[in-house]
Amino acid sequence: MNSLSEANTKFMFDLFQQFRKSQKNNTFYSPISITTALGMVLLGAKDNTAQQINKVLHFDQVPENTTEKAATYHVDRSGNGHHQFQKLLTELNKSTDAYELKIANKLFGEKTFQFLQEYLDAIKKFYQTSVESVDFAKAPEESRKKINSWVESQTNEKIKNLFPDRSIGNDTTLVLVNAIYFKGQWQNKFNKENTKEEKFWPNKNTHKSVQMMRQNESFNFALLEDVQAKVLEIPYKGKDLSMIVLLPNEINGLQKLEEKLTAEKLLEWTSLQNMREAHVDLHLPRFKVEESYDLKDTLRNMGMVDLFNGDADLSGMTGSRGLTVSKVLHRAFVEVTEEGAEAAATTALVTELSSPLLTNEEFHCNHPFLFFIRQNKTNSILFFGRFSSP
Repeated sequence: MNSLSEANTKFMFDLFQQFRKSQKNNTFYSPISITTALGMVLLGAKDNTAQQINKVLHFDQVPENTTEKAATYHVDRSGNGHHQFQKLLTELNKSTDAYELKIANKLFGEKTFQFLQEYLDAIKKFYQTSVESVDFAKAPEESRKKINSWVESQTNEKIKNLFPDRSIGNDTTLVLVNAIYFKGQWQNKFNKENTKEEKFWPNKNTHKSVQMMRQNESFNFALLEDVQAKVLEIPYKGKDLSMIVLLPNEINGLQKLEEKLTAEKLLEWTSLQNMREAHVDLHLPRFKVEESYDLKDTLRNMGMVDLFNGDADLSGMTGSRGLTVSKVLHRAFVEVTEEGAEAAATTALVTELSSPLLTNEEFHCNHPFLFFIRQNKTNSILFFGRFSSP
Protein backbone atom coordinates (compact mmCIF):
# COMPACT_ATOMS: atom_id res chain seq x y z
CA MET A 1 0.00 0.00 0.00
CA ASN A 2 1.43 3.35 -0.92
CA SER A 3 -1.05 6.10 -0.41
CA LEU A 4 -3.48 7.79 1.90
CA SER A 5 -6.38 6.98 -0.44
CA GLU A 6 -5.73 3.23 -0.11
CA ALA A 7 -5.40 3.50 3.68
CA ASN A 8 -8.63 5.47 3.72
CA THR A 9 -10.43 2.86 1.58
CA LYS A 10 -9.34 0.09 3.97
CA PHE A 11 -10.53 2.10 6.97
CA MET A 12 -13.80 2.85 5.15
CA PHE A 13 -14.34 -0.86 4.55
CA ASP A 14 -13.51 -1.78 8.18
CA LEU A 15 -16.09 0.77 9.33
CA PHE A 16 -18.66 -0.63 6.92
CA GLN A 17 -18.16 -4.11 8.39
CA GLN A 18 -18.94 -2.63 11.83
CA PHE A 19 -21.99 -0.69 10.60
CA ARG A 20 -23.39 -3.79 8.88
CA LYS A 21 -23.85 -5.38 12.32
CA SER A 22 -26.38 -2.69 13.29
CA GLN A 23 -28.92 -4.02 10.76
CA LYS A 24 -29.91 -0.49 9.71
CA ASN A 25 -31.37 -0.27 6.21
CA ASN A 26 -29.46 2.75 4.99
CA THR A 27 -25.85 3.59 5.70
CA PHE A 28 -24.07 6.81 4.83
CA TYR A 29 -20.83 8.17 6.21
CA SER A 30 -17.64 9.95 5.24
CA PRO A 31 -14.47 7.96 5.95
CA ILE A 32 -12.34 10.94 4.96
CA SER A 33 -14.05 13.20 7.50
CA ILE A 34 -13.65 10.65 10.31
CA THR A 35 -10.02 9.97 9.41
CA THR A 36 -9.28 13.69 9.37
CA ALA A 37 -10.64 14.13 12.89
CA LEU A 38 -8.67 11.13 14.15
CA GLY A 39 -5.56 12.33 12.33
CA MET A 40 -5.69 15.52 14.41
CA VAL A 41 -5.70 13.43 17.59
CA LEU A 42 -2.93 11.19 16.26
CA LEU A 43 -0.76 14.26 15.84
CA GLY A 44 -0.74 14.62 19.63
CA ALA A 45 -0.80 10.92 20.57
CA LYS A 46 2.22 8.94 21.74
CA ASP A 47 3.32 5.33 22.36
CA ASN A 48 0.52 2.72 22.47
CA THR A 49 -2.23 5.28 21.86
CA ALA A 50 -0.51 6.45 18.66
CA GLN A 51 0.20 2.87 17.54
CA GLN A 52 -3.46 1.87 17.95
CA ILE A 53 -4.74 4.87 15.97
CA ASN A 54 -2.11 4.29 13.27
CA LYS A 55 -3.12 0.65 12.96
CA VAL A 56 -6.88 1.26 12.80
CA LEU A 57 -6.44 4.02 10.19
CA HIS A 58 -3.91 1.84 8.28
CA PHE A 59 -1.48 4.76 8.47
CA ASP A 60 1.17 2.27 9.57
CA GLN A 61 1.11 0.95 5.99
CA VAL A 62 1.62 4.35 4.35
CA PRO A 63 5.38 4.35 3.64
CA GLU A 64 7.36 7.22 5.08
CA ASN A 65 8.66 9.74 2.61
CA THR A 66 11.83 11.00 4.26
CA THR A 67 11.78 14.24 2.30
CA GLU A 68 8.40 15.08 3.79
CA LYS A 69 8.97 14.70 7.51
CA ALA A 70 6.75 16.87 9.66
CA ALA A 71 9.61 19.16 10.53
CA THR A 72 7.65 21.51 12.76
CA TYR A 73 6.46 18.80 15.09
CA HIS A 74 7.51 15.32 16.08
CA VAL A 75 5.14 12.72 14.68
CA ASP A 76 5.50 8.96 14.64
CA ARG A 77 5.33 6.63 11.64
CA SER A 78 2.34 8.62 10.42
CA GLY A 79 4.38 11.66 9.36
CA ASN A 80 3.69 11.07 5.68
CA GLY A 81 -0.01 10.52 6.40
CA HIS A 82 -0.26 14.03 7.85
CA HIS A 83 1.53 15.53 4.85
CA GLN A 84 -0.78 13.70 2.46
CA PHE A 85 -3.77 14.98 4.43
CA GLN A 86 -2.48 18.51 4.09
CA LYS A 87 -2.40 18.07 0.29
CA LEU A 88 -5.78 16.33 0.14
CA LEU A 89 -7.60 18.95 2.23
CA THR A 90 -6.10 21.72 0.11
CA GLU A 91 -7.38 19.90 -2.99
CA LEU A 92 -10.88 19.33 -1.53
CA ASN A 93 -11.26 22.87 -0.22
CA LYS A 94 -10.72 24.47 -3.62
CA SER A 95 -13.70 26.63 -4.50
CA THR A 96 -15.79 25.47 -7.44
CA ASP A 97 -19.24 26.16 -8.85
CA ALA A 98 -19.62 22.49 -9.81
CA TYR A 99 -20.43 21.20 -6.33
CA GLU A 100 -20.67 22.18 -2.69
CA LEU A 101 -18.41 20.31 -0.30
CA LYS A 102 -18.11 21.42 3.30
CA ILE A 103 -15.82 19.55 5.68
CA ALA A 104 -16.05 20.73 9.27
CA ASN A 105 -13.46 19.39 11.71
CA LYS A 106 -12.53 20.79 15.07
CA LEU A 107 -11.36 19.75 18.52
CA PHE A 108 -13.14 21.21 21.52
CA GLY A 109 -11.04 20.90 24.68
CA GLU A 110 -11.78 21.54 28.35
CA LYS A 111 -10.29 24.94 29.11
CA THR A 112 -8.40 23.72 32.18
CA PHE A 113 -6.10 21.81 29.78
CA GLN A 114 -3.46 24.02 28.20
CA PHE A 115 -2.68 22.91 24.66
CA LEU A 116 0.94 23.13 23.51
CA GLN A 117 1.67 25.86 20.98
CA GLU A 118 3.62 23.40 18.78
CA TYR A 119 0.55 21.15 18.64
CA LEU A 120 -1.77 24.04 17.76
CA ASP A 121 0.63 25.12 15.00
CA ALA A 122 0.81 21.57 13.64
CA ILE A 123 -2.96 20.97 13.37
CA LYS A 124 -3.33 24.36 11.73
CA LYS A 125 -0.65 23.41 9.21
CA PHE A 126 -1.75 19.86 8.42
CA TYR A 127 -5.50 19.94 9.11
CA GLN A 128 -6.41 23.59 8.53
CA THR A 129 -8.23 23.81 11.86
CA SER A 130 -7.78 24.61 15.55
CA VAL A 131 -8.58 23.57 19.11
CA GLU A 132 -11.26 25.62 20.80
CA SER A 133 -11.31 25.90 24.57
CA VAL A 134 -14.72 25.46 26.20
CA ASP A 135 -15.90 25.20 29.79
CA PHE A 136 -17.17 21.61 29.88
CA ALA A 137 -16.61 21.43 33.66
CA LYS A 138 -18.85 24.34 34.66
CA ALA A 139 -21.03 24.95 31.60
CA PRO A 140 -21.51 21.67 29.68
CA GLU A 141 -24.87 22.67 28.18
CA GLU A 142 -23.58 26.03 26.92
CA SER A 143 -20.55 24.23 25.49
CA ARG A 144 -22.85 21.79 23.66
CA LYS A 145 -24.83 24.65 22.12
CA LYS A 146 -21.63 26.39 21.09
CA ILE A 147 -20.38 23.24 19.31
CA ASN A 148 -23.73 22.70 17.56
CA SER A 149 -23.80 26.31 16.43
CA TRP A 150 -20.29 26.00 14.98
CA VAL A 151 -21.20 22.83 13.04
CA GLU A 152 -24.37 24.45 11.69
CA SER A 153 -22.43 27.49 10.45
CA GLN A 154 -19.78 25.28 8.81
CA THR A 155 -22.28 23.13 6.90
CA ASN A 156 -24.59 25.83 5.50
CA GLU A 157 -27.11 24.98 8.25
CA LYS A 158 -27.63 21.50 6.80
CA ILE A 159 -26.39 19.66 9.88
CA LYS A 160 -28.19 20.81 13.01
CA ASN A 161 -28.13 19.62 16.61
CA LEU A 162 -25.15 17.27 16.15
CA PHE A 163 -24.98 16.87 19.94
CA PRO A 164 -28.47 16.23 21.36
CA ASP A 165 -29.62 17.57 24.76
CA ARG A 166 -27.53 16.48 27.75
CA SER A 167 -25.11 14.49 25.56
CA ILE A 168 -22.17 16.42 27.04
CA GLY A 169 -21.44 16.20 30.78
CA ASN A 170 -19.16 18.16 33.09
CA ASP A 171 -16.62 15.32 33.05
CA THR A 172 -16.03 15.80 29.30
CA THR A 173 -12.45 16.75 28.42
CA LEU A 174 -12.07 16.51 24.64
CA VAL A 175 -14.62 16.28 21.86
CA LEU A 176 -13.87 15.54 18.20
CA VAL A 177 -16.32 17.10 15.82
CA ASN A 178 -16.49 16.15 12.18
CA ALA A 179 -19.38 16.92 9.91
CA ILE A 180 -19.47 16.88 6.14
CA TYR A 181 -22.02 18.12 3.63
CA PHE A 182 -22.05 17.53 -0.11
CA LYS A 183 -24.33 18.56 -2.93
CA GLY A 184 -23.20 18.12 -6.50
CA GLN A 185 -24.46 19.01 -9.93
CA TRP A 186 -24.40 16.18 -12.48
CA GLN A 187 -22.28 16.45 -15.59
CA ASN A 188 -25.46 15.48 -17.47
CA LYS A 189 -28.58 16.43 -15.58
CA PHE A 190 -31.65 14.24 -15.54
CA ASN A 191 -34.65 15.79 -17.28
CA LYS A 192 -37.34 16.28 -14.62
CA GLU A 193 -40.05 15.46 -17.16
CA ASN A 194 -38.67 11.92 -17.37
CA THR A 195 -38.93 11.34 -13.60
CA LYS A 196 -41.82 9.00 -12.90
CA GLU A 197 -43.19 7.12 -9.94
CA GLU A 198 -41.79 3.60 -9.91
CA LYS A 199 -41.57 0.67 -7.53
CA PHE A 200 -38.46 0.19 -5.41
CA TRP A 201 -38.08 -3.31 -3.95
CA PRO A 202 -36.28 -3.38 -0.54
CA ASN A 203 -36.77 -7.16 -0.77
CA LYS A 204 -38.67 -9.63 -2.95
CA ASN A 205 -41.86 -9.36 -0.88
CA THR A 206 -42.33 -5.62 -0.47
CA HIS A 207 -42.11 -2.54 -2.61
CA LYS A 208 -42.32 1.20 -2.05
CA SER A 209 -43.03 4.04 -4.44
CA VAL A 210 -40.12 6.30 -5.37
CA GLN A 211 -39.58 9.15 -7.79
CA MET A 212 -37.36 7.43 -10.34
CA MET A 213 -35.08 9.64 -12.43
CA ARG A 214 -34.15 8.39 -15.89
CA GLN A 215 -31.65 9.12 -18.61
CA ASN A 216 -30.05 7.43 -21.62
CA GLU A 217 -26.44 8.45 -21.78
CA SER A 218 -22.88 7.17 -22.19
CA PHE A 219 -21.27 6.15 -18.88
CA ASN A 220 -18.30 4.15 -17.67
CA PHE A 221 -19.77 0.72 -16.91
CA ALA A 222 -18.63 -2.77 -15.93
CA LEU A 223 -20.25 -6.17 -15.47
CA LEU A 224 -18.99 -7.99 -12.37
CA GLU A 225 -19.88 -11.53 -13.34
CA ASP A 226 -18.09 -13.21 -10.43
CA VAL A 227 -20.33 -11.40 -7.91
CA GLN A 228 -23.46 -11.10 -10.07
CA ALA A 229 -23.49 -7.30 -10.08
CA LYS A 230 -22.71 -4.29 -12.23
CA VAL A 231 -21.02 -0.98 -11.61
CA LEU A 232 -21.61 2.48 -13.08
CA GLU A 233 -19.80 5.82 -12.78
CA ILE A 234 -21.99 8.95 -12.85
CA PRO A 235 -19.75 12.04 -13.06
CA TYR A 236 -20.50 15.37 -11.43
CA LYS A 237 -19.97 18.63 -13.32
CA GLY A 238 -16.30 19.17 -14.06
CA LYS A 239 -15.65 15.42 -13.53
CA ASP A 240 -13.57 16.08 -10.40
CA LEU A 241 -16.04 13.94 -8.45
CA SER A 242 -18.14 10.95 -9.44
CA MET A 243 -20.81 8.83 -7.86
CA ILE A 244 -20.09 5.13 -8.34
CA VAL A 245 -23.04 2.75 -7.98
CA LEU A 246 -22.69 -1.00 -7.31
CA LEU A 247 -25.95 -2.73 -8.21
CA PRO A 248 -26.59 -6.45 -7.62
CA ASN A 249 -28.35 -8.26 -10.46
CA GLU A 250 -30.93 -9.75 -8.10
CA ILE A 251 -33.35 -7.90 -5.81
CA ASN A 252 -32.01 -9.83 -2.80
CA GLY A 253 -28.41 -9.82 -4.02
CA LEU A 254 -26.95 -7.07 -1.85
CA GLN A 255 -26.03 -9.23 1.14
CA LYS A 256 -24.11 -11.65 -1.06
CA LEU A 257 -22.30 -8.73 -2.73
CA GLU A 258 -21.40 -7.22 0.65
CA GLU A 259 -20.06 -10.56 1.90
CA LYS A 260 -17.70 -10.82 -1.09
CA LEU A 261 -16.62 -7.19 -0.93
CA THR A 262 -13.11 -6.24 0.21
CA ALA A 263 -11.32 -2.89 0.05
CA GLU A 264 -8.99 -4.27 -2.65
CA LYS A 265 -11.88 -5.60 -4.76
CA LEU A 266 -13.73 -2.30 -4.47
CA LEU A 267 -10.70 -0.40 -5.81
CA GLU A 268 -10.20 -2.98 -8.56
CA TRP A 269 -13.84 -3.16 -9.70
CA THR A 270 -14.22 0.59 -9.92
CA SER A 271 -10.87 1.44 -11.52
CA LEU A 272 -11.04 3.00 -14.98
CA GLN A 273 -9.01 0.11 -16.41
CA ASN A 274 -11.84 -2.28 -15.54
CA MET A 275 -14.68 -0.12 -16.84
CA ARG A 276 -15.67 0.62 -20.41
CA GLU A 277 -17.87 3.24 -21.98
CA ALA A 278 -21.37 2.01 -22.72
CA HIS A 279 -24.72 3.49 -23.64
CA VAL A 280 -26.81 3.00 -20.52
CA ASP A 281 -30.52 3.22 -19.79
CA LEU A 282 -30.18 4.52 -16.24
CA HIS A 283 -32.97 4.57 -13.63
CA LEU A 284 -31.87 6.14 -10.33
CA PRO A 285 -34.22 7.05 -7.46
CA ARG A 286 -34.30 10.57 -6.14
CA PHE A 287 -33.17 10.19 -2.53
CA LYS A 288 -31.91 11.94 0.55
CA VAL A 289 -29.93 10.20 3.29
CA GLU A 290 -28.74 11.63 6.59
CA GLU A 291 -27.12 9.33 9.11
CA SER A 292 -25.57 9.92 12.54
CA TYR A 293 -23.09 7.73 14.39
CA ASP A 294 -21.56 7.72 17.84
CA LEU A 295 -18.24 6.15 16.91
CA LYS A 296 -16.73 5.57 20.35
CA ASP A 297 -17.68 1.87 20.69
CA THR A 298 -17.12 1.24 16.97
CA LEU A 299 -13.54 2.54 17.11
CA ARG A 300 -12.93 0.60 20.34
CA ASN A 301 -14.07 -2.60 18.64
CA MET A 302 -11.67 -1.86 15.78
CA GLY A 303 -8.73 -1.64 18.18
CA MET A 304 -8.56 2.01 19.26
CA VAL A 305 -8.87 1.20 22.96
CA ASP A 306 -6.55 3.49 24.93
CA LEU A 307 -7.87 6.70 23.40
CA PHE A 308 -11.11 6.50 25.38
CA ASN A 309 -9.82 5.45 28.80
CA GLY A 310 -7.26 6.37 31.47
CA ASP A 311 -4.44 4.79 29.45
CA ALA A 312 -4.63 7.49 26.75
CA ASP A 313 -1.33 9.24 26.08
CA LEU A 314 -2.20 12.51 24.40
CA SER A 315 0.73 14.29 25.99
CA GLY A 316 1.77 15.60 22.59
CA MET A 317 -1.26 17.89 22.84
CA THR A 318 -0.87 19.20 26.37
CA GLY A 319 2.55 18.13 27.63
CA SER A 320 1.01 15.82 30.24
CA ARG A 321 -1.32 12.84 30.44
CA GLY A 322 -4.90 12.80 31.73
CA LEU A 323 -6.69 13.90 28.57
CA THR A 324 -9.02 11.31 27.01
CA VAL A 325 -11.47 11.50 24.13
CA SER A 326 -15.03 11.63 25.46
CA LYS A 327 -17.04 11.50 22.24
CA VAL A 328 -16.64 10.99 18.52
CA LEU A 329 -19.86 11.88 16.75
CA HIS A 330 -20.23 11.76 12.99
CA ARG A 331 -23.05 12.92 10.77
CA ALA A 332 -23.21 12.89 6.99
CA PHE A 333 -25.87 14.12 4.60
CA VAL A 334 -26.42 13.64 0.87
CA GLU A 335 -29.23 14.51 -1.49
CA VAL A 336 -29.56 13.10 -4.99
CA THR A 337 -31.87 14.94 -7.40
CA GLU A 338 -32.24 15.46 -11.16
CA GLU A 339 -29.96 18.49 -11.20
CA GLY A 340 -27.79 17.36 -8.32
CA ALA A 341 -27.52 20.72 -6.61
CA GLU A 342 -30.00 22.98 -4.83
CA ALA A 343 -28.73 26.14 -6.45
CA ALA A 344 -27.74 24.80 -9.81
CA ALA A 345 -26.91 27.19 -12.62
CA THR A 346 -28.63 26.53 -15.91
CA THR A 347 -26.33 24.92 -18.40
CA ALA A 348 -26.86 24.12 -22.02
CA LEU A 349 -26.83 20.39 -22.50
CA VAL A 350 -25.29 19.07 -25.68
CA THR A 351 -26.45 15.55 -26.36
CA GLU A 352 -24.23 13.56 -28.64
CA LEU A 353 -25.47 10.60 -30.61
CA SER A 354 -24.05 7.43 -29.18
CA SER A 355 -21.36 5.73 -31.18
CA PRO A 356 -22.62 2.56 -32.86
CA LEU A 357 -19.68 0.74 -31.20
CA LEU A 358 -21.13 1.27 -27.71
CA THR A 359 -23.20 -1.54 -26.24
CA ASN A 360 -26.60 -0.81 -24.75
CA GLU A 361 -26.92 -1.66 -21.07
CA GLU A 362 -29.69 -1.40 -18.49
CA PHE A 363 -28.96 -0.06 -15.01
CA HIS A 364 -32.21 0.08 -13.06
CA CYS A 365 -31.66 0.96 -9.39
CA ASN A 366 -35.05 -0.34 -8.26
CA HIS A 367 -33.63 -2.50 -5.44
CA PRO A 368 -30.90 -2.08 -2.76
CA PHE A 369 -27.50 -0.87 -3.94
CA LEU A 370 -24.17 0.47 -2.66
CA PHE A 371 -22.84 3.84 -3.75
CA PHE A 372 -19.89 6.05 -3.05
CA ILE A 373 -18.65 9.49 -4.03
CA ARG A 374 -15.05 9.66 -5.15
CA GLN A 375 -12.61 12.49 -5.74
CA ASN A 376 -11.11 11.20 -8.97
CA LYS A 377 -7.73 12.95 -9.02
CA THR A 378 -6.67 11.51 -5.65
CA ASN A 379 -8.87 8.38 -5.90
CA SER A 380 -10.23 9.29 -2.45
CA ILE A 381 -13.61 7.99 -1.34
CA LEU A 382 -15.33 10.93 0.36
CA PHE A 383 -18.61 9.16 1.16
CA PHE A 384 -19.80 5.58 1.21
CA GLY A 385 -23.38 4.43 1.51
CA ARG A 386 -25.95 1.71 1.20
CA PHE A 387 -29.45 2.57 -0.03
CA SER A 388 -31.88 -0.19 0.93
CA SER A 389 -35.08 1.57 1.82
CA PRO A 390 -36.60 4.88 0.66
